[in-house]
Amino acid sequence: MPTLNVQLFEGRSPDEKRALVAALTEACCRTLDCPPGSVDILLSEVKKEHWATGGVLWSERTD
Repeated sequence: MPTLNVQLFEGRSPDEKRALVAALTEACCRTLDCPPGSVDILLSEVKKEHWATGGVLWSERTD
């Protein structure tokens, strides 16, 4: 049923990713009244030098 595409900076641990997909799955099931087996989640890890906000690469930010 639902498929979630999540883009995040690389470097998260397997435990962090496991917790994220569990929380997202639970939220989908609660909100959409669907079984956990119907929720697909795709995690895409992006290097900071490939992501920019406000015209500034995250790899070059100082804040």
